[in-house]
Amino acid sequence: MTSALLQSDMTNCLLSAISCLCLLLTCVRAEECSPTVLAARDTFAVPAGGRLSLSCVVQHCGKHWTGHWVFENSTHDGSIVVKESARHRLTHVNLSGNKTQQILELLSINQSDKGFYGCSVKWSQRETEQGHLTYVNVTAAVPSQRSLLHRLLVCASASLCLPIILGLARCLSPEVKPQPLPRTPSTHAAVYHPAPQPPPRCPVPQKRSAPPRKARPKYQQKTEVVYADISQGALRQEGAIREAAQSTVYSDLRFS
Repeated sequence: MTSALLQSDMTNCLLSAISCLCLLLTCVRAEECSPTVLAARDTFAVPAGGRLSLSCVVQHCGKHWTGHWVFENSTHDGSIVVKESARHRLTHVNLSGNKTQQILELLSINQSDKGFYGCSVKWSQRETEQGHLTYVNVTAAVPSQRSLLHRLLVCASASLCLPIILGLARCLSPEVKPQPLPRTPSTHAAVYHPAPQPPPRCPVPQKRSAPPRKARPKYQQKTEVVYADISQGALRQEGAIREAAQSTVYSDLRFS
């Protein structure tokens, strides 16, 4: 009987210990996941025309919730809800079964975006919770040096690529030997124009009263004019000697 009672007591103690351990683990798990908004205070200085990404983490522990971003500045009374637009982009990223990240992207920031931003969550019990706010300060636009750097890079690339392109073009182009120009036969030839012949003269009638006298015949030599047209091809020919045509002599016999 004593041993049976001891075993029964030990069994009860063991069951009690297991029950306590289960309750402790349940309480620890319940304390580990409590619905809240995880966001830190921060300040950002962004130049006009730039962009900025803000984020917060909503620990919902698997419960139903609705979250959005709020914006506050000196020109508005209270906070306004940031909605999706051409300059505002809203996204959600599920990190785990208990946590979700909310992201707000500010595109092309201007002076109207200066102020405080924060995450606001509405739970299923109609309770609203808001995380810490982040201040965004909009500064003057900084002139970008990208255009000048881009031009320098383009010029340097062009100066390096031009010799390579010229070398490749020279190597790939076929060598063309200059061919001598064909000699065209000259259409001009030496032409000799004969001198014009004088017209025939009428005989002079003799006088009967006076006896004829014999006179020495006088020969009048006339030089013939020769015209020559010499071509360039004829001048290039070596050793080509053209003899001039003999002149024609006309005689004129007169009786006195």
